Amino acid sequence: MTFALFAQNALTKTLTENPWIIVLLIIALIVIVFFFVIFFSFLRLWIQSLLTGADISILNLVGMKLRNVDYNMIVKQKIALVQAGIKITTGDMEAHYLSGGRVPKTAMAVIAAHKAGMDLPWRTAAAIDLAGRDVLEAVQISVNPVVIDCPDPTKGRTTLDGVCKNGIQLRARARVTVRTKLDRLVGGAWKETIIARVGEGIVKAIGSAEHHTDVLANPNMISQAVLRNSLDSQTAFEIVSIDVAEIDVGNNIGAELQANQAAADLRVAQAQAEKRRAAAVALEQEMKASVEENRSKVMLAEAEVPLAIAYAFREGRLGVMEYYNLRNLQSDTEMRNSIAGSGTGAGTGGNARQEQRNVDNRNPGN
Repeated sequence: MTFALFAQNALTKTLTENPWIIVLLIIALIVIVFFFVIFFSFLRLWIQSLLTGADISILNLVGMKLRNVDYNMIVKQKIALVQAGIKITTGDMEAHYLSGGRVPKTAMAVIAAHKAGMDLPWRTAAAIDLAGRDVLEAVQISVNPVVIDCPDPTKGRTTLDGVCKNGIQLRARARVTVRTKLDRLVGGAWKETIIARVGEGIVKAIGSAEHHTDVLANPNMISQAVLRNSLDSQTAFEIVSIDVAEIDVGNNIGAELQANQAAADLRVAQAQAEKRRAAAVALEQEMKASVEENRSKVMLAEAEVPLAIAYAFREGRLGVMEYYNLRNLQSDTEMRNSIAGSGTGAGTGGNARQEQRNVDNRNPGN
């Protein structure tokens, strides 16, 4: 009892004389408490990784905590990968997580591919996931092929329309069975390209048929023609089969085109005929105008005759007997025109007589 009291007094005296020792003891106590808190917080995960062979130390867990990584999820996914017989480092999983990847889905895809006997390394699966593709769905489609409707009914069309060489329209609907090629998922085209290529191939195959009955009798000729074109090149899929699910006869496109062409030719011919008719009418009007012009010239020439006779009287170049002989000749001509039924001559003679009277009235001395 005396020794214990002595030791206590000595320790008190030492701490009183050296206060820095108290500070060191406080710091050591804080470190020990912090270590135990961290150790017990990661103890369960560390024990799980230790028992399953995941090989994740306490320091790794602390580092993931400091790097703001979901260490609980990383540990569970690595345990699942290791239990499935897949070797992977914790750093690869952390890098994929920090890159924005979906670690659980990627791990499930790698496990599913490994169980199915397919070669899908973690780096490839991570690249596919970061590219925006659903890597787990791709693996599932590779294991269990899916059927794609062609054309896609969600796009508004339900059939592919092609026209045979005899002008008959055929409406077809196909079902394409595909499975993914994991090595072409990065950079390979998706389902829309397969649908577009198969639709193009079906329309081309229908258009190559001589008669629509040949296609109706053997729809398999369409599938064979399409499969020979290697439509799955540069895509993420491999075409397993193309099956024509439905094929119907549509309109007689050839007859409709011929009827439309005939109607168009008729309209062109009518337009050309109307153009010629308008030209003929215009020419007729021009001829009438020309006739009237020439008639006016004749009338002007006839009007100059009495003036010429009057001038001849004044100049003494025409005698009275010669004038009467001229009048008798005009009367005889008018009579003959009247007998012949020519109104133009009579009218012309009447106009000449009227002009002569006008000249006589202007020259009463002659």
